[in-house]
Amino acid sequence: MDWKQHAADLARTAVHPASAWHGPVLATPRHLCVPRWYAAGPEGWTPADGPADEMAWARAAYTDQTLVTRVGPVHADHAADGQAVTGRPTSSSTLPSLVVSMLAHGRLLEGQALLDVATGSGYSAALACARLGDDYVTTVDVDPYLTEAAGERLDRIGHHPKVLTQDAAAELPGEYDRIVSMVSVPRVPASWLRVLRPGGRLVTTLAGTGLILTADKGEDGGASGRIEWDRGAFMATRTSDDYPPQLDALFQEVRERDGDDVTMSSFPVLDVMQAWEVWSMLSLTAPGIEHRNGTDGNGDRMTWMLHPDGSWARAHTQPGSRTTTVHQGGRRRLYTMLEAIRWRWIEHGELPVYGARVTVTPDGSTTLARGGWTVTL
Repeated sequence: MDWKQHAADLARTAVHPASAWHGPVLATPRHLCVPRWYAAGPEGWTPADGPADEMAWARAAYTDQTLVTRVGPVHADHAADGQAVTGRPTSSSTLPSLVVSMLAHGRLLEGQALLDVATGSGYSAALACARLGDDYVTTVDVDPYLTEAAGERLDRIGHHPKVLTQDAAAELPGEYDRIVSMVSVPRVPASWLRVLRPGGRLVTTLAGTGLILTADKGEDGGASGRIEWDRGAFMATRTSDDYPPQLDALFQEVRERDGDDVTMSSFPVLDVMQAWEVWSMLSLTAPGIEHRNGTDGNGDRMTWMLHPDGSWARAHTQPGSRTTTVHQGGRRRLYTMLEAIRWRWIEHGELPVYGARVTVTPDGSTTLARGGWTVTL
């Protein structure tokens, strides 16, 4: 495979030519990090084998896209050819432009020690090694197979960073000038602050949101910064082979049930997770909401909101209508929370999540604030 030409094509689409990360993208054979991956289909996730079809391998690896590499507990390396796997993605090789964006937010300079959180396929570590040098890069992942495979693939590329199997939210070895996370966290882990050197910088996304948080460590051991104006989202941290089960039982229970509270909304049904500002603010207001969308037999647009505490909402908009019938039940009124956020969005022309000031205390308590709005995670 003439991977260098493909890497040049990727670099043209994923990174500005004046960026310090342009060279590392040109120099990194991404396909060696992802020899197998999953393709989504109607029956689940079907593994694709790169060496079996080098043209398809090159198209997949050198297009600016995310390649899912693990579904539930099954890595694509271990999936049977042609056999679909069902479940939620638990690891991936993230689209290169977002990886580069996260690294660029880190403001990395030569001679600085980097902790790359969530090794995954090893691609972000490979880019960091190409920029900083192997001796300055440590990469960690909670999954022992991912670190083993990534270590071998990085070695094949010619990079030898320190690769550790480690829960990044637990106590960490070493000291670092920069921490850049390719996984989302509920709030900044206190362990990061303990290993971040004074004046050091951390970059992460917040779980359940499209928010990129950057912060610099202060003299008190905490950190301060902001939510960046560009957006990004990653899979959330996990401590076991898979994420907790989805709320399928609650969904079946309330799928067509009338709610304790039935109202009319003047807004049509919204695909919340495609409206990044709304989704992010709702997730900060009520973390853990599961969203599902679809249509019924009449063509009505449907949405469901489900929460582990048993709260739920079901809403539908008829074809051609701009109003919505809303059913809600459980302890909290999830759709009412969503409506309040949508009204604020209309009244102010924006929501306060992007551009918010960030304050992190030494114990990891993370506060966002902007325009009179504040939330502590």
